[in-house]
Amino acid sequence: MITVEDFDKVEVRVGTVVAAKVNKKARNSAYVVTIDFGEELGVRTSSAQITDCYTPEELVGRQVVCCVNLPPMHIGSAKSEVRILGTDSAQGVVLLQPQQPVQNGDKVF
Repeated sequence: MITVEDFDKVEVRVGTVVAAKVNKKARNSAYVVTIDFGEELGVRTSSAQITDCYTPEELVGRQVVCCVNLPPMHIGSAKSEVRILGTDSAQGVVLLQPQQPVQNGDKVF
């Protein structure tokens, strides 16, 4: 188990997808997703294995929930700066998102 102090170190924010395309060099089917987190954090990218449930066109304009304070890593040719959160479901990864529109960069508690 982790402690509450460990959990409090995880920074989760909401952003809006502004672009998405196939990550052609990833080992597993994935998209390179560009997400706007507002003024404080700016625009960041992620490589996400969310191709079973979403097309790139369906992602643009969608708000997503992301962990924003993990170290960046390279997946294929993409620098993944944030981790998009979703459920590992029978149909594939289903994205977590707010029930109502919120400001880009809003914190998740």
